[in-house]
Amino acid sequence: MDGVYLGVDVGTSSTKGVLVDHAGTVIAQTSRQHRVDNPRPGQFEMDGAVWWDEFVSITGELLRSTGATVAAVGVSGMGPCVQLTDADNTPTTKSALYGVDMRATAEIDELDDELGAEAIFERTDTYLTTQAAGPKFRWFARHAPEAYERSTRFHMPASLLVAHLTGKYVLDRQSASQSTPLYDAATQEWHTPWAEAVAPGIDLPRLAWAGDEAGRITARAASETGLPEGIPVTVGTIDAWAEGLSVGATKPGDLMLMYGTTMFLVGNTTQRVRHPHMWGTTGLVAGQYNLAGGMATSGAITTWLRDLTGADYATLSAEAAASTPGANGLLMLPYFAGERTPIQDPDARGTIVGLTLAHTRGDLYRAALEATAFGVRHNVETYADAGVPIERVVAVGGGTTGSLWPQIMTDVIGRPQVLREKSVGASFGDAFLAARLLDDTLDIDAWNPAADTLEPRPGPYEELYALYGSLHEASRDTQQALAARQQ
Repeated sequence: MDGVYLGVDVGTSSTKGVLVDHAGTVIAQTSRQHRVDNPRPGQFEMDGAVWWDEFVSITGELLRSTGATVAAVGVSGMGPCVQLTDADNTPTTKSALYGVDMRATAEIDELDDELGAEAIFERTDTYLTTQAAGPKFRWFARHAPEAYERSTRFHMPASLLVAHLTGKYVLDRQSASQSTPLYDAATQEWHTPWAEAVAPGIDLPRLAWAGDEAGRITARAASETGLPEGIPVTVGTIDAWAEGLSVGATKPGDLMLMYGTTMFLVGNTTQRVRHPHMWGTTGLVAGQYNLAGGMATSGAITTWLRDLTGADYATLSAEAAASTPGANGLLMLPYFAGERTPIQDPDARGTIVGLTLAHTRGDLYRAALEATAFGVRHNVETYADAGVPIERVVAVGGGTTGSLWPQIMTDVIGRPQVLREKSVGASFGDAFLAARLLDDTLDIDAWNPAADTLEPRPGPYEELYALYGSLHEASRDTQQALAARQQ
């Protein structure tokens, strides 16, 4: 088949683009780094105009460097985000990001009182937490009333790119299902009474499935990007779901584990499922449902240590490998930006216990890797509590490119972990969905075969995981007191 497929993903720390041919071969890829704004503790935001600017820049570079002809486009992005715009899709505010953005805790409490926390849980399959997009509408209406008054639409990264590319205003159902309490999990449509109460004056987008065609490249978009006018564009989705697709973690019993700035987990089922400490969502395709979880920080901690010490990742990883399992007696809680699942505590804080003058930066780095693994294990055990069977763990993301972190993760969670040949990430999944618009016989297992399966090794992690759990309980009051002083 002629032409290649363009996938672009707007992540927390960068936007990535990839060109893939019909056989799944990566022809070219590139990225643009960006930073989110953190104006005060608990608030993480970004100018959504950057998303389109970076898409245009990335697309231009890929087309110039390859001379390829793009046949279809797929998109994804971090989420659930709330980017308010006017009717022309021009941002009126900075976007409030996903669960790491904890600005709307007061609004969560208000909506629980107004709508009923249990009623929300029954209708949407999840309680209101900082992950939910809904309360952030009310936050904007209260704290940025003039901007809210000018707003008539809301976008996530994928939907804003689609709007610029096709002129269509559409959002996938998976993303919508994380816009609690605006979405009804039973009807898989917006719940109008709650939407009008929570986001008054906002015209909510049409809903579709991530792999559906959203529309075709307009003449204006073709002029700005260099893409052929009239080629199809997918509806797109949230990056974690595109990442899961990129490694084939889409079957019932699969758990997708995404190593990134944050850690994200998606377990697949064929029926609606709820757990009070996790997020029940609609799946990527019709008939699929998910129980999802996420840690507020993972790779963000390794970046913090890199910047703090001045050493590069290769050096830190080598020094961590030279340390011992258990980091020579160090134990860390990875709650450097609060925590999402399963503790759902925006006031949790990072903690390092056991420090002596003999400890090295390699010990600290290993303790950070182990802390994220303990957090993942806590989530995996919560899946079991929810009755979601996990038959295999499939890894994806930048953290899988080295061997140390994935092996530590496997040892701590005590389950085999599948690594795929390609670890390109969400943009590769986007390209696959784009290709499926033109050929629905394509198989992701053929595009990205399994490369290795890591097996758990014996070690001290059972005892250390027990200490990890008790440490949070013992230090919770102190963490919250310190969080209050940081406001």
